[in-house]
Amino acid sequence: MPSKFHMSIIKQVTSLLLYVNLNTNNTCNHGHALSAVKQIISPYLQGVYAVQNVRLMQCVNLVFSVITKNYQHVLALVFAVKEINDNPMILPNISLGFHVCDGYFNARIIYQSTMNLLFNSKSIIPNYSCGSQKIMLSVVGGIDSETSLYMAKTLSTYKIPQITYCFFCPELREKTQQLSIYQMAPSERNQCIGMVQLLLHFQWRWVGIIAVNNDQGDMFVQILMALLSENGICPAFIDRLPSATSTIDMIDAFYLSRSKESLSSFLAQINVKVYVINGDTYTMASLKWFLYIAQMEVITEAIMGKLWITTAQWDFSLHTFDRVLNIEVFHGSLSVTVKSKEIFEFQKFLCTVTPHWQKEDGFIWVFWEQAFRCLLSDSKLDKDITQGCTGEEKLESLPGPFFEMSMTAQSYSIYNAVHAIAHALHILCESSQKYRRMAWGREFLKASYQQSWQLHPFLRSVSFNNSAGDPIHFNEKGELETGFDVINWVTFPNQSFRRVKVGRMDPQASLGTEFSINEELITWHMMFNQSRPLSVCNDNCHPGYSRKKKEGKPFCCFDCARCPEGKISDKNDMDDCFKCSNDEHPSKGQDQCLLKALNFLSYNEPLGITLTSLVALASVITAFVLGIFIKHQNTPIVKANNQSLTYCLLISLLLCFLCSLLFIGRPQILTCLVRQVIFSIVFSVAVSSLLAKTITVVLAFMATKPGSQIRKWVGKRLAFSIVLSCSIIQAGICSLWLYTAPPFPNVDTHSMLKEKVIECNEGSVIMFYCILGYMGFLANVTLIVAFFARKLPSTFNEAKYISFSMLVFCTVWVSFVPTYLSTKGKYMVAVEIFSILSSSAGLLGCIFSPKCYIIILRPELNSKEHLLIKNC
Repeated sequence: MPSKFHMSIIKQVTSLLLYVNLNTNNTCNHGHALSAVKQIISPYLQGVYAVQNVRLMQCVNLVFSVITKNYQHVLALVFAVKEINDNPMILPNISLGFHVCDGYFNARIIYQSTMNLLFNSKSIIPNYSCGSQKIMLSVVGGIDSETSLYMAKTLSTYKIPQITYCFFCPELREKTQQLSIYQMAPSERNQCIGMVQLLLHFQWRWVGIIAVNNDQGDMFVQILMALLSENGICPAFIDRLPSATSTIDMIDAFYLSRSKESLSSFLAQINVKVYVINGDTYTMASLKWFLYIAQMEVITEAIMGKLWITTAQWDFSLHTFDRVLNIEVFHGSLSVTVKSKEIFEFQKFLCTVTPHWQKEDGFIWVFWEQAFRCLLSDSKLDKDITQGCTGEEKLESLPGPFFEMSMTAQSYSIYNAVHAIAHALHILCESSQKYRRMAWGREFLKASYQQSWQLHPFLRSVSFNNSAGDPIHFNEKGELETGFDVINWVTFPNQSFRRVKVGRMDPQASLGTEFSINEELITWHMMFNQSRPLSVCNDNCHPGYSRKKKEGKPFCCFDCARCPEGKISDKNDMDDCFKCSNDEHPSKGQDQCLLKALNFLSYNEPLGITLTSLVALASVITAFVLGIFIKHQNTPIVKANNQSLTYCLLISLLLCFLCSLLFIGRPQILTCLVRQVIFSIVFSVAVSSLLAKTITVVLAFMATKPGSQIRKWVGKRLAFSIVLSCSIIQAGICSLWLYTAPPFPNVDTHSMLKEKVIECNEGSVIMFYCILGYMGFLANVTLIVAFFARKLPSTFNEAKYISFSMLVFCTVWVSFVPTYLSTKGKYMVAVEIFSILSSSAGLLGCIFSPKCYIIILRPELNSKEHLLIKNC
């Protein structure tokens, strides 16, 4: 059972191919590169390189320098293969081997490297393999979609599984017309959804979009723009970065960026604080140089005061000549990265890496010299210029942009890809013992391509947990089913940085828990004073205002308009104001709804106390007058005008005063039913008593004429008949009212803005005004009769007092109607109570005050002799 780690191919060894992009070209055939280096780099890298003494091999290290950080991708593959080969539970009797190729971001080199591995020959002859002992099982790569596409065009022909560790859009996949590609990353759309959720969480509605100028960038912009539009976020601009595929391309872009005229327009967008960036390693390096030049030639604040939201491809990877760049411009940036966990054994593995750890490692020397800026003992470079390497240098001493001890997200994807291939192969081997005995041997070596495509169904269905506990499986599109981490980048002046996981986005989570973030863990850029940046087209419309679209501007740019009367807005940037519920009213600032206060005439408020006091005083006075009349009932002034009607009038006036109390307090079912009825009937009794008094006086004087037939009508029977008949008519009207549309308690939420009126709904307004009209009719008849009887001779003739009292009565109730209709809430009730009290007091005062004056103050006038003298 071979379990030894193999760097070379042995018998019964299957091979993996990893494509990385280190750009380790060791020739310098571009003559113009030297002048470009002198002309461009010299003004900005003084003290870093002695450009005036550039030699040929320095050109190699400078222009064709290694992205040293990507060397961890190689080590992740080596570690994963070693872990599998050391595990007897996976692929017993089979050892995994591998090849690592540098693609240089060059299509021709990628094609050639792929063909070399497929057909072992000095000259590449497609479909011809002579003496090859290699079993090409699968390919892992590349680092970007463009490299992956170059590889797929060859590999898909032979149906060799290819696992990329980049985002590979389905639209780009269609170009291969094959299903040989698996993606060790979620779909690009899910990544864009995570970025949009991040923007929505922090309410960043005005953002800049920067994408690499290739098919991947086009697809990213297309997907992101659709999601931004759906969620009310506006792009302030869309800018494209050149797709650099080599250091020369990057230098050309760097050279062009020196001109102020060529600086991208996004630097002038002062109110755009949040930029969404899409790009690969070289694109990010170009951006760093671009910002470096802009920082030196433009306002520093415009560059530093930005928040960068980057995609999963983002990484702080620098070339060796990038050491001058200040990565603090990206301090506080946020990234949506593929979910990953720390593999602790990997760090122990890295500690074993030295310049001479494996002789088959063709990258270690270039990596070591450029990472530590020294020369190894066997180097052919001039050691007088650069110090020598001891070989004892520690990887952990390197700054983060050049190498990391913790496994990066891309290395984690490579690690998972190798394990996915191993598990799929393990299942394939166990699926048929008979097939294994027949095919696994020399015959298998002759059918390597057929064996590769047989791995596809097992890769599609592979499902396992890696050593960190993460589940690994693909969906029906060949994409990894996993979520994203939200990473906060904290940078330091010494070119080091720290990743802080501050949130997550999991499309497979239950509804409402897909996105979460802990703002307390986020470190913002120092330009934001450790507070959340604001990125909007204009200031927010605060509560109490609504957004009003600006003509000719994106929908995120708007004016703020005050909410109309009766409406509110309780959040920032509301499109429209809204009305409160019936039980609420807008606050003074129109930014919240407040509960409406109850509005009814209460005994506890000043107005209620005042009216109650008046009712009590008037009732006491009326009772006092009634007592006086009862005490002096045998006196001429009491007997003169129908003593019984006088008592009836006083009692009805007392009840009129007391019925006012039914209008005070919170309306109830019983009080609503009886208060208007009692008021109308009692008042009808009072007015009809005055009418009976007046008619009695008139008939009494008419009966004094000789031979008059009216004498038989004069008496108590006529008076009581008038009172009873008039009252019965009013009672009939009230009964009809109660039968057809009785009053009931009601809550009026519309009449008053800040209060809801607890009132008695009259049921039928027509019937209410009918009883008032009938009382008015009685009053007018009484007034007319009294007016014509005012000059009849009599010492105690009440006609003139009655006419004056009825004039007061009619005046009060005529003015009551418009006043009642113009008031609302408890003041309507107060108006009616005041009308009742004032009209009753008018009757009491006008009719009984002269009599009380005589009875109490001038008793000598209250005699039969005085009555006879006056009548003579």
